[in-house]
Amino acid sequence: MDIQKIIGDVVAKLTGNPELIKSFLSNPVELLEKTFGIDLPDDQINQVIEGVKGKIDLSNIDLGQAAGLLGKLKGLFGK
Repeated sequence: MDIQKIIGDVVAKLTGNPELIKSFLSNPVELLEKTFGIDLPDDQINQVIEGVKGKIDLSNIDLGQAAGLLGKLKGLFGK
């Protein structure tokens, strides 16, 4: 499986779509599996996630909002 091609395909679909990027940042494995149909072993999926994170443009994304959502999730689990 060509990891670089997968990364390129995912980045192309995420580019210009802030909602998809937010979903990717909050739960990348779920987004890759459900939206893109990518089902890889953990080591390969982690390579894809790191590769995509390194290539997506976060300048249009409200990271404060994404961080707030992650904080709320942590609160649900008592941590």
